[in-house]
Amino acid sequence: MTSTIAVVGTGYVGLTTGACFSKLGHDVICADIVPEKIDSLKRGEIPIHEAGLEEIVREGIDSGKLTFVLGAENAVSNADFVYLCVPTPQGADGSADLTYLQAAARQISAKLQPGTIVVNKSTVPVGSTHLVERALGRSDIPVVSNPEFLREGTAVDDFLNPDRVVIGSDDQAAAGRVAALYLGVRAPIMVTDPASAETCKYAANAFLATKLSFTNAIAAVCEAVGADVNDVLLGMGYDHRIGHEFLRPGPGWGGSCFPKDAKAIISIAEDAGYDFSLMRGVVAVNEEQFERIVRKVESVADIDGATVAMLGLAFKAGTDDVRESPSLEIARRLIAKGATVCGYDPAVKSLNMEGLEVVDDAYAACEGAVALVVATEWDDFKWLDLDKIGDSMAARNVVDARNLLDRGALRRRGFTYQGVGRS
Repeated sequence: MTSTIAVVGTGYVGLTTGACFSKLGHDVICADIVPEKIDSLKRGEIPIHEAGLEEIVREGIDSGKLTFVLGAENAVSNADFVYLCVPTPQGADGSADLTYLQAAARQISAKLQPGTIVVNKSTVPVGSTHLVERALGRSDIPVVSNPEFLREGTAVDDFLNPDRVVIGSDDQAAAGRVAALYLGVRAPIMVTDPASAETCKYAANAFLATKLSFTNAIAAVCEAVGADVNDVLLGMGYDHRIGHEFLRPGPGWGGSCFPKDAKAIISIAEDAGYDFSLMRGVVAVNEEQFERIVRKVESVADIDGATVAMLGLAFKAGTDDVRESPSLEIARRLIAKGATVCGYDPAVKSLNMEGLEVVDDAYAACEGAVALVVATEWDDFKWLDLDKIGDSMAARNVVDARNLLDRGALRRRGFTYQGVGRS
C-alpha cells in the first residue's frame, strides 16, 4: 500500500530515509530550510558521499516518487506520515539539544491533517516522543519513535536490508501503520514502548563502541606480551557468542554517532541517578587510543618542525564525513607537538585546520615526510607503490593505525613499521 510521507530535514538520515522510502514505492516529499540545498537536490545532486544514494535519489525524482520542497510547512499538509530527521547536536554536558526537534514540531502542527502520524527518526533521548507530542499540541496526532540504524558508507543497504526495524508507541494502531511502511523489507519488526525504542539506539551504539574500545585495549595487551592482535581477534571471533564484527583494532572510534551517543547515554543514565562508569571507561580508552597512535609516531621520528603524512581523513572508509574523525584528532595532537600534517583522502578534498594541508594525491602527501600514518581503512591504500612512497619520504617510517598495509613488504623496502597490537 502506497503512503504519502513527508521528511523534515535532508541531512544524512533524512535524505537516506526519504530516498529509500521512495524506493519502496511510497510518495515522498523531503523538506529543508536551505534554498541552495533544495535546488541541488531537485537536480539529483547529493551533498554527501554515500554508496548508492545518488542513484536512488535520481530514480525517485525520475519516477515522480521523490520530490523536494523548501520549508517543512510546504511538505506536510497532505502527508500520512511525517518523519522528523532534524539535527540533535550535543551539548557540553553530553545531552542532546532538542531545539530543532521542538521547533520543527511547532512549525508543522497547524498544517497536519487529523490522524497524520509524526515519527521521530532522529536520535533523541528518552522521553522525546512525549516532548514532540507537547510541542505539537495536537491530541489527534500520534507520535511514534522509529530510530535509525544506518552506518555511513552502507546506509542505503542498511535501510533496505536492515537487521531489524524498531517502532516505539503507546498507540498500537499507529505503530502498526508505521510497520506497514516497511512491507517488502525482510527484517524482524519490533514494536515496543517509546522509551524502550529510544533507549535501543543508544544502547546499540554504546555496545559497539565498547566492543571497539575493548579491541584496542586487547591490542595494547598484545603489544605488551608480544602477541599478534590479528590472530588473537580471529580466535575470539570464531566464538559465535562474540563474532568477528567490530573486532578490528584502529586509531580509535569517531563519526557522527558513536561519540555523541556514548556521551548521551552517560548523561541519560546520570539524569536517572545511575553512574554508567563502564561507559565512561569506554570513552576514556578511546581517548587514550588517540594518544597511543601519536606516541607511536614519536617513537619512530622527531616530528617537531617536520612533516607527517596522513592517509585518510574521514572517520572511516566509504564516507566523506570528518565529524569526530580519529584521523583529525590525531592530526591535531601531532600539530600541537610541532608537526605539519599533509593529508590525503579519496573522499575529502578540503579542510580548514591550521597546520593541516590537504592534497589530492596519496604520493603528494608523502613527499618530504618523516613518517606516514595510515588513519582510514580505504582499500585504495593497499595498492600504493611502496617504492615510490619510500623514495619521496624524508625517512621511511610507517605507523599503520589500521593494520592495512603489508608489513613484510614495507620492511623489505627498509621501512620502520609500527602497527596496532602487533610487532
